[in-house]
Amino acid sequence: MSSPETRFLQDILRQPAEMKRAIDYLTGPGQGALREARALVDSSRHVIITGIGASWHGALRARALFYLDAHPVYAQEAGELLHFASLPSHSVIIAISRTGRSIEIVQLLAKANASGASVIGITNCADSPLAKGSTVAIVVPTVLDHGISVATYSTLAIAASALACPSPAGFESVAGSLIRTVGAAEQQLLPWQQQLHESSWLATGVPYYFLARGPSLGTSQEARLLWEEGVKTPATAMSTSSFRHGPQEIVTRGVRFCIWIDQSQMRDKDLSVAHDLRELGASVMLIGERLPRNAADLACELPCSPLHWQSVIDILPIQLAAERLSRISGVDCDSFRLCSYIVEDEDGLLPKKSEVSPNAD
Repeated sequence: MSSPETRFLQDILRQPAEMKRAIDYLTGPGQGALREARALVDSSRHVIITGIGASWHGALRARALFYLDAHPVYAQEAGELLHFASLPSHSVIIAISRTGRSIEIVQLLAKANASGASVIGITNCADSPLAKGSTVAIVVPTVLDHGISVATYSTLAIAASALACPSPAGFESVAGSLIRTVGAAEQQLLPWQQQLHESSWLATGVPYYFLARGPSLGTSQEARLLWEEGVKTPATAMSTSSFRHGPQEIVTRGVRFCIWIDQSQMRDKDLSVAHDLRELGASVMLIGERLPRNAADLACELPCSPLHWQSVIDILPIQLAAERLSRISGVDCDSFRLCSYIVEDEDGLLPKKSEVSPNAD
């Protein structure tokens, strides 16, 4: 099914081990930093969560958990926050970046310092400007991915979500269940690969839409990026509710949809959306727990997760799908044609330096 095996696939397959290691870190050596960071969040009226690229999608997942806990936070992508926002004094910025070197993140540190804001840096690199320049740094030990953010995306999203818990004890209460969930999902990687190999849902030259709600909305946005970075083809992602208010006019025969079904909220409504899309001739993939039989052209059943924590594992099937489609399409998912691995300037699209750094946001 995967010959030759891509570096992208290797990163996906090792990802569950990295996720378990991140959970162990956050309940062990990283617990002090997590507690200190949460104290900063609780002390400020203005909390802003930010990131760019894949890290921004991890921020969207954590934002949803903050809101579910009745603790609203502002969420703004790092470039917009840097250039189109004024930071309130004594605000707290939660900045997520796997390398901690992206230009917007580095410049945001200086802006925060000038504004009297505190920064909680969540990164995978202890020697990065973000880790060194943050008020509190949560440095999640993860082996960096070859190219596309895979394990780094998931481990940083777990750390940001842990910060959204009302206390570190709140994360500790679900950590054991999460490790079991990740272990169960790891056992599903091969069956999911087999499903993707046998399904006609993956096809070249057709439009792809990714729809989700709540924490999984960040997953859907990351799926879009996987299509763009790995498959080198356009895709669209939005909330399921937003899709029903106008964009549904694009539905024609053969359009592909992937819909994440939440554990408890809006399940019947979203299954009805999937049904109607198929009636209109679209091909539908579903990802979620306890999926009804024959509800989709392709259904990837997730093992049970703690309530509101499904998004920890619901990226896995669509990562496998992106890798599979890249090979069907005959494109190289292991290299970037245009994008630097770390975007270290804001000038144009084409590289301005002869040397390209590995592993970016």
